[in-house]
Amino acid sequence: MSVNGKKVLHLDHNPYYGGEIASITPLEELYKMFHSIAASETMGRGREWNVDLAPKFLMANGQLVKMLLYTEVTRYLDFKVVEGSFVYKSGKIHKVPSTEAEAMTSDLMGIFEKRRFRKFLLFVANFEEHDPKTHQDIDAKRMTMREVYRKFDLGQDIMDFTGHALALYRNEEYLDQPCLETINRIKLYSESLSKYTKSPYLYPLYGLGELLQGFARLSSIYGGIYMLNKPVDKIIMENGRVVGVQSEGEIARCKQLICDPSYVPTQVKKKGKVIRVICILSHPIKHTNDCNSCQIIIPQMQVNRKSDIYICMVSYAHHVASDGKYIANVSTMVETNDPEKEVQPALDLLEPIDQKFVRITDQYIPTHDGTKSQVFISRSYDATTHFETTCEDIKDMFRRMTGSSFEFEDMKRKRKDVLGEDGQ
Repeated sequence: MSVNGKKVLHLDHNPYYGGEIASITPLEELYKMFHSIAASETMGRGREWNVDLAPKFLMANGQLVKMLLYTEVTRYLDFKVVEGSFVYKSGKIHKVPSTEAEAMTSDLMGIFEKRRFRKFLLFVANFEEHDPKTHQDIDAKRMTMREVYRKFDLGQDIMDFTGHALALYRNEEYLDQPCLETINRIKLYSESLSKYTKSPYLYPLYGLGELLQGFARLSSIYGGIYMLNKPVDKIIMENGRVVGVQSEGEIARCKQLICDPSYVPTQVKKKGKVIRVICILSHPIKHTNDCNSCQIIIPQMQVNRKSDIYICMVSYAHHVASDGKYIANVSTMVETNDPEKEVQPALDLLEPIDQKFVRITDQYIPTHDGTKSQVFISRSYDATTHFETTCEDIKDMFRRMTGSSFEFEDMKRKRKDVLGEDGQ
């Protein structure tokens, strides 16, 4: 919004950037937040820790990286490639095969399955929506993904890790929808992977808090003002439209308001709960080749659930923990009255755990699109360990607010106009 010439005032009732997705430092603050006993000396210095409340990775070729590149927020950030992507099958962790070479050596499949899966990956890699020669008689806008799997004679296990660990779906609904979206998702995963080879994911040094501060700096270049620890007492409406916000007796007038659900509890509805368990470890996760960072997806079918369980792990190598320490986060949608029991299969993979912090949060979605009231409300962060769904929400809000779609190239051009060709 700042880059688009709007005057922006950002109020936050928290004393830190980022609300629900903040990075907490020092470590003592995390213990306080979860009302735990004080951190022991074995945890090192508290200031060495930056613990994400809802950690997510960035897809190397995904939408958020494009936003960062085009807005040049990357000048404030350093990234490290996440070392591995794994999937859980029959109680064991396996590396996700996403190239033809990996498909041929993967222990997830038998020899004949490997050949069929390799053919499928080749088809996806060569598929171009506007070039019928690449379609192999598949009408991507009409044929379902279930039919595509059948055409390549791929079994349930392959469907499981392809849908959940490559296309990153959270349930099985995609199977009966046109296959174009799934093909594009697998292509995004493969293209992201081809950039860095170890995994398709990136993670910022010093934690996700750096992302939030990078965007804050970009906004301030264009005149945006940030005020932390500022309570929002009242949203002022006239004739059904927002005209201002009251804070500590003062009123800031506005034409549009963007906020997360915590500021407007009467304008959102609950859409389930997410459980996140932050685990501090003194070792890498077993059977991941001693990776300093990784993602593990436990597909729903493997543990008789409706939604997948995600594990993402980062460590001292990212300057988010003391030397020799690892932070693993387990997340999933809550399905029963005993959420901790639901994530037990994931916690078992992490043992022994030095310390864990359990957080169960309600997920909210807005009850209106904001075009009448000009109050635009974001969705709560979901349980996934990547930002693709969040970016869809950002682009959707941008479209509702401005009436036009978010164009990466426009952002790039505007930056050049303001800062000159070399961005100085």
